[in-house]
Amino acid sequence: QVQLVESGGGLVQAGESLRLSCAASGSIFSINVMGWYRQAPGKQRELVASITRGGSTDYRDSAKSRFTISRDNAKNTVYLQMNSLKPEDTAVYYCNAWIYNMNYWGKGTRVTVSS
Repeated sequence: QVQLVESGGGLVQAGESLRLSCAASGSIFSINVMGWYRQAPGKQRELVASITRGGSTDYRDSAKSRFTISRDNAKNTVYLQMNSLKPEDTAVYYCNAWIYNMNYWGKGTRVTVSS
């Protein structure tokens, strides 16, 4: 009954920016934690950034100083602003959310960064 839908992925050149969005819909009372994960070809899925309902954030080292996660609780939406993109950032980016102690995943949006 809950669905997460990502958007904003695409093909960009190194140094450019993208803004990803993830909107949650369905039977939602409150979203505790929302986050962005990514999975590159031949790699395991990894956490990029997360944000609590109160606004506390965590970033993986490679994302610090380049990426910013934010959320709009009224819209049940989480964003990931990605600046200074590198080819190493190429991956499918997945939205994740904890809603009433249940975990949900989006289907992903692809980000490709060319040299």
